[in-house]
Amino acid sequence: YKSPYAYLANEGAYALEDDFDVRLVWRPYTLNISSYLGDVESRDDHQWRRVRYSYMDCRRTANERGLIVYGPKKIFDSSIAHIGMLFAQGAGVFRAYNDTVFERFWRRELEIEDPQVISSVLAEVGADPKGFSDFLAGEGREEHDRLRAEAEEMGVFGVPMFVIEGELFWGGDRLPILRRRLAALGS
Repeated sequence: YKSPYAYLANEGAYALEDDFDVRLVWRPYTLNISSYLGDVESRDDHQWRRVRYSYMDCRRTANERGLIVYGPKKIFDSSIAHIGMLFAQGAGVFRAYNDTVFERFWRRELEIEDPQVISSVLAEVGADPKGFSDFLAGEGREEHDRLRAEAEEMGVFGVPMFVIEGELFWGGDRLPILRRRLAALGS
């Protein structure tokens, strides 16, 4: 949820399900930003140029689509929101949860590190949030950590990442390639 690239790829990912006989399996991947772009306090000039360009590029794309992408004020741990995603999937409200969390986070209207806030979003989109606290502390955390390790073993290093027959495709700009691949597969 803290990746603007994943946010901007949502619409195209949903369209894959609409246009092809496929069902996407949405899995959380909590990226350790510090290992990728350095800690805020210790980033070098090159890392800051990458960060600034990335957000400029995302805002440009978002503006073309009428979306808002404000750069975050800190490096967030998105694992609570990701565990909320797993809970939402189990409750059958994934898409509403996914859209709500992405849109509000990128407008700086949602604290993704606050379990109470995530529980409120779950309730708002139609899930019964009663068991979320226990899920977050137990089964959901275990599933989140297992999925992250599984993704890394597969070669995942960032989001959005699409996998077709074991082949990795990173980034929303790969969606045209995915569409051609799915068409060729007849799926």
